[in-house]
Amino acid sequence: MMFKLLVIEDHALVREGLVRLLGQLGEGVSVVESADFEVALNHLENGGEFDLVLLDLALPGIDGFAGLDILRRHYPAMPVVVVSAFDDTPTVTRVFNLGASGFIPKAFSGEAVLDAIREVLAGKIYRPAGRTHLDAATPLPPSREGVRPEEIGLTERQTQVLGLMIHGLSNRDIAEQLQLSLGTVKIHASAAFKALGVSSRTQALVAVARYGVDFSDVF
Repeated sequence: MMFKLLVIEDHALVREGLVRLLGQLGEGVSVVESADFEVALNHLENGGEFDLVLLDLALPGIDGFAGLDILRRHYPAMPVVVVSAFDDTPTVTRVFNLGASGFIPKAFSGEAVLDAIREVLAGKIYRPAGRTHLDAATPLPPSREGVRPEEIGLTERQTQVLGLMIHGLSNRDIAEQLQLSLGTVKIHASAAFKALGVSSRTQALVAVARYGVDFSDVF
């Protein structure tokens, strides 16, 4: 089977390791590598069709999510798989909401990476089985823009409840302001915590600050 793959990764050691690993997919596989997003776009514009792109989120010069969005809009038929050290729940959710065909944590073994890529090349979506819960040590991908709530899986009502929490309102106050029952507020709060990968109000406040969740269009 002939496959042409593009690896966009700025760390030379990781990039070279991925290129060698991808060679194990078979003799018909050719791999083009790029350490820079703009150079990668030139490859895409001038190098013919690619069957798959492997994209790192932490690239110099561009927000990785913005890069993913550009690839999906300009090349909608081409699968993009994100390979990243940032594997917390909101990051993975955001990647798939932006149209990625797969997410591969950098902690994966070589064989697990190959299995994931084979699934995507076969036309499937690859999602990692486990997700990392956010804690103080969880690294987050650099982002120059605020994150829209829907990008990380928050519904409008969950975002409203979370936004009022950020402003210090109690669950009872939130229920009164949104004209909901206290039980319904608790359900929305729990769902928001799950989307953020946290388990408490305090952790949620920290997560919102770290991700830069944008509440400007909530109310």
